[in-house]
Amino acid sequence: MKRLIVFDLDGTLAQSKASLDTEMATLLGRLLEVVKVAVISGGAWSQYEKQVLSHLADHDRLSNLSLLPTNGTKFYRRNGTWKELYSEDFSPDQKQKIIGALNAALDRSGIKTDRHWGEVIEDRGSQITFSALGQAAPLDQKKVWDPDFKKREKIKAILDPLIPEFSVNLGGSTSIDVTKHGIDKAYGIRKLRDTLAIPIDEMIFVGDAIFPGGNDYPAKQAGVVSIEVRDPDETKRVIEAIIACLGDGLGAGD
Repeated sequence: MKRLIVFDLDGTLAQSKASLDTEMATLLGRLLEVVKVAVISGGAWSQYEKQVLSHLADHDRLSNLSLLPTNGTKFYRRNGTWKELYSEDFSPDQKQKIIGALNAALDRSGIKTDRHWGEVIEDRGSQITFSALGQAAPLDQKKVWDPDFKKREKIKAILDPLIPEFSVNLGGSTSIDVTKHGIDKAYGIRKLRDTLAIPIDEMIFVGDAIFPGGNDYPAKQAGVVSIEVRDPDETKRVIEAIIACLGDGLGAGD
C-alpha cells in the first residue's frame, strides 16, 4: 500500500513559478484526506508560500503535508503553524565563493541576456540559484531562452572546475542550482523516508522531468515508483486516479 505521494512543483503541480490553479488546489486538498503528500523542489520556502500554501484551504489535513525546499536541505511540517524541522545552510564563506564563481563563469561564457525580471543570483540558504532571466521572468520568455540546455551546459562546464567541492545542476527551464554534493531529489526522498518513517517502496513520485539528466530523475534512481507527466493538467488526472485507488476507506493517518 502506498502511504506517501511526492510531487515536483514547477512543471508538475504548477507552471514554472506560477501558483496552483483552483482545480489543482482542490485536488490536492482531496488527496490530503486519503494519503500523506510531500512536495520536493529546488525552489525556496518563499516560493512554496506563494505558489502552494496561499492556495490551499487551511484545515487539519495540512498536517499530512510535508514541504522540502531546495531539494530536501530544508524540511517543513505543520503543527498548528508551519515549522522548519531543519535547514542545512551554507556558511558565509561558502556562499561568497559560490557567488563569485558563478559571476566569473557567466563572464567567461559570453552568454548575455538583454532583460531580467527579478534576482538573477539568489541565496536560498542551502542552495545558490542562478536564474538567467531573473526569478520573476514570464513563462513564455523562459521557455525559449534555453530549450536545448546548451547555454546552461556551457556555463556549467566553466563553473564545475571553479567550485569542485560543490554540486552544480541544471534546474527548471533557465536556472542552475549549486548545492553541497549529493543534494538532489534522491536526497529529498531519503529525508522523507527517515523523517516520516515511510519506506521508499511505499511512496510514489510524480514529476515532469523523470529522464536521464532531468532534475526529477534522481528520485526514480532512489527506487521510488515514478510517474512522469507532461504538465500540471496531466498531474491532475494522475491525482484523480490515486484518489480513486486509495480513497476507498483509507485515511491519511492509517
